[in-house]
Amino acid sequence: MSDPSQTKPGGAALNISARAFITTVVILLVLMAGAGILTYVIPAGSYQHIVESGVEKVVPGSFAYHARPDYPAWRWLTAPIEVFWAKSNLTVITIIVLLTLIGGSFTVLDKSSILKVALAMVVSRFRKSKYTLMAAIILFFMVASSVLGIYEEAAPLVVFIVPLALFLGWDSLTGLGMSLLALGFGFSAATMDPFMVTIAQSLAGLPLLSGLWFRVIFFVVIFLLEFLFVRRHALKVERDPSSSIVWEEDQKLRARLDMGSVIASDELASDPRMRRAVAWLGAWFLAAVVFILVATRIKAISDYAFPIMGLFFFVACNGAALVAGERLRTIGKCFLLGIGSIFPAIVMILMATSVKIIINEGGILDTILYAASSKIGQVGPYAAVVGVYVITLILEVFIPSSSAKAFLIIPILAPLADLVGLTRQTVVFAFDCGDGFANVLYPTNPMLMICLGLTVVSFPKWFRWTLPIQAITAVVCFAFMFFAVAIKYGPF
Repeated sequence: MSDPSQTKPGGAALNISARAFITTVVILLVLMAGAGILTYVIPAGSYQHIVESGVEKVVPGSFAYHARPDYPAWRWLTAPIEVFWAKSNLTVITIIVLLTLIGGSFTVLDKSSILKVALAMVVSRFRKSKYTLMAAIILFFMVASSVLGIYEEAAPLVVFIVPLALFLGWDSLTGLGMSLLALGFGFSAATMDPFMVTIAQSLAGLPLLSGLWFRVIFFVVIFLLEFLFVRRHALKVERDPSSSIVWEEDQKLRARLDMGSVIASDELASDPRMRRAVAWLGAWFLAAVVFILVATRIKAISDYAFPIMGLFFFVACNGAALVAGERLRTIGKCFLLGIGSIFPAIVMILMATSVKIIINEGGILDTILYAASSKIGQVGPYAAVVGVYVITLILEVFIPSSSAKAFLIIPILAPLADLVGLTRQTVVFAFDCGDGFANVLYPTNPMLMICLGLTVVSFPKWFRWTLPIQAITAVVCFAFMFFAVAIKYGPF
């Protein structure tokens, strides 16, 4: 491993460019200011909230306007700092711990050449069937989020898929499409996800697995759309690498990863110590996957999933470097280098999370929900299902958490749906569609900012690249929602 001070410009492999950072910060500042302005324009109001079994729920029909809270405009700018002592501060703190451990450990893995060797071994194995590998990776991520509700916990896996895509001759967007986009779309096409479908159906009074056949068909359609979209882009990049909108950024990343020495990587793979290091890394990778599967089912563990995943990553990467024969002093230097490279991503996450803080402090979140939901009871079932979808899309800007949104809006929307002839099963499906796809579209979603912060892809370029597939899936969602209305989908 070379000394960090002697590395190529940029040093750490996880290193967001200054231009991408500034662009995203400007967008987030605009959203923060917009949220702040809304607190002056929209009257303050709230529903009554009750706590049952440790979970906060809304009391339908309890909305009332009240005086605007004393929330001065200068606090819009301090909101990213206030995140640390806000109600949901534990989640943000654990995300930062996870990012710090990923940033430092991934740099150690990169500088020790273990990452390059592991990727070269995968490329050598799948060189003639790489699109089969692409389909398998996309399916893995989509099933993980659709069935098990795995989303944020999979962030550490994304950092491996992007370099793998580069080694296979594609670009960073292809890597994110195989991982981040697949996670988001799998979450949208949820089949048995315990954090969205299970909670939403329970709140709507529906049986746990009711309507599963419809959701499975929807999942298959979304998987095919996702795979064809990413495959089409990858083929385009293969034909003309410079056609990629992240071509310049990827060139710098390729240089940092020293991708010109794949042959040397093959030679290193014959080194017994390097082979043991890769085996160590693979074993811990499998252990992390098993942990993710267990954590989604055990609440006591899932609450600490972020720091534990960070610990897995720390042991896997730094332990592999030790097995490969690297010195502790050199590992420590590279680890600190990696921590420094991840700092911009932490800033973006704090800014993204602060939008919710501003809305909550201004007391207008419940007002927005009340104004939107009151219109649903006055329209027909087709317009009502669109209303559920749109309400969920709007609230996604302020509340990225699916379970939090479900507890907030399902108790209000489900009874209203009964009044207009819309089945509760269709309400849950429309909620899933409105919630999931926006997870990989809105910059206020911490998971999106985490994954983009771990790559060279800026939010504007990600938005530009994913907008076509988002438009197509929106059309598909409307087709399925209208069909659900037509057949009176669900038991009720």
